[in-house]
Amino acid sequence: MEQRLHRLDFRTSGRGLLEVTAPICRWVAAQGFGDGLLTVWCRHTSASLLVQENASPEVRTDLEDFFRRLVPDGGGGRYRHEDEGADDMPAHLRTALTQTQLSIPVQGGQPVLGTWQGIYLYEHRTAPHQRQLVLHLLGDPAV
Repeated sequence: MEQRLHRLDFRTSGRGLLEVTAPICRWVAAQGFGDGLLTVWCRHTSASLLVQENASPEVRTDLEDFFRRLVPDGGGGRYRHEDEGADDMPAHLRTALTQTQLSIPVQGGQPVLGTWQGIYLYEHRTAPHQRQLVLHLLGDPAV
């Protein structure tokens, strides 16, 4: 059993879902593993990770509309924590409701994703940000 660790950097364009499936899959394939387990870790408290449908962009739009209703932006004293603006505390709440880590099985050197599944970095701030994902792969080299 071997392990590999890697960091991927992404620039978001503001609030919304950024698909990161392709760069993650490329890195996993380049490691030469057969089977194993991939952990994807988001190093931020105002961004998160999701496995979600990647075929219809309407899914991403509907998710954002849902979160906008569930966790509205602040201002006017809605939240105590508004150090970085009206979207600061809502970003933390959205992260708390989603996840900052994914565990994905690897088989034949590729993450085992369903036909319509993609891996997304979910930016919860309204302004663009530089984000980091840490990839940890544990498994057996391909034979």
